[in-house]
Amino acid sequence: MDYDLESYDYELPPDLIAQYPCPDRPDSRLMVLDRATGKSTSCRFLDIKEHLVPGSLLVANNTRVLPARLTGKKASGGKVEFLLLTPLPLITPQRDGLEKTALVDCLLKASKHPRPGQWIEFSTDTRFKILERGEMGRARGELRWKGDLVRFFIENGRVPLPPYIQRKDDQNDHDRYQTVYASEDKIGSVAAPTAGLHFSPEFKDELEASGFGWAEVTLYVGYGTFSPVRCRDIREHPMHPEYIEVSPEAASRIREARKAGAKIVGIGTTTARTLESVGVPGEKMTAHQGWTDLFIYPGYKFKVIDQLVTNFHLPRSSLLMMVSALAGRECILNAYNEAGRQGFRFFSYGDAMFIK
Repeated sequence: MDYDLESYDYELPPDLIAQYPCPDRPDSRLMVLDRATGKSTSCRFLDIKEHLVPGSLLVANNTRVLPARLTGKKASGGKVEFLLLTPLPLITPQRDGLEKTALVDCLLKASKHPRPGQWIEFSTDTRFKILERGEMGRARGELRWKGDLVRFFIENGRVPLPPYIQRKDDQNDHDRYQTVYASEDKIGSVAAPTAGLHFSPEFKDELEASGFGWAEVTLYVGYGTFSPVRCRDIREHPMHPEYIEVSPEAASRIREARKAGAKIVGIGTTTARTLESVGVPGEKMTAHQGWTDLFIYPGYKFKVIDQLVTNFHLPRSSLLMMVSALAGRECILNAYNEAGRQGFRFFSYGDAMFIK
């Protein structure tokens, strides 16, 4: 049953899908789920410190969201929506006269799909040539540009809000679809590590002043995180790779916490995926850079994460399967049903769950 895709369905009233961020980051609600008993309690997110074990180490994903969605035109004049999937730090440009060029992966959306060999223009200085078409709108091709590519996306790109947020992005999303600890030099994700959206700078400082440790890792959120599971047997789902980084400093803090017997609390599923991709049982954790295609679903034995702060996830998603691996599928779905009855906000801009 835990491997049957349909067993990860649940019904959610549409009005509980959060369309806007909370007006104040720590003003969110929190469901605390005890996985040992299956019982849950509700409180403000600010009260999470009352449920954390003293001395716990909180580990967060410090990636920064890129306004990675561009609107371009084919030579015929038809519009094409382009979403960059390749993390910016992995784009290695080559010089071709005044232009820079690099191979990148993307998602394309158009009324009539462009074919390999066609160019898509975003500006007089920036264009994309399709070389290969993949499934579900994926494509690979040659990106050509002049000047600073990061600045071009920041000035011309749009925030890639999930499709269930049924409105256009605005300046509020540029400010709030970003964690307060997102690092400027870790820009390149196409979605926010949304469990971190509940933290304000003041609350983060308050937690550290209360004796909780803090460490940061990086996962550039891409297609692997939001790609839907379509295989009836979830074990057959191909997890698309995402790029991760664990710095020597973060690895050292995790080793020290393990040695001291402290709880390791992952802030978000992307943090959990990063740590579980690198860690081994015991106190060992080393610095790492590379790709991960780790798919965590029930039956997986966690090596690093003890507890998890997360949002409420989409039905049939790999993220729902990950939290089910930690707490048990029935336990999670019962908690989700209770959250629905209590009016919790779901998905990226929604409320939080703490699985302890």
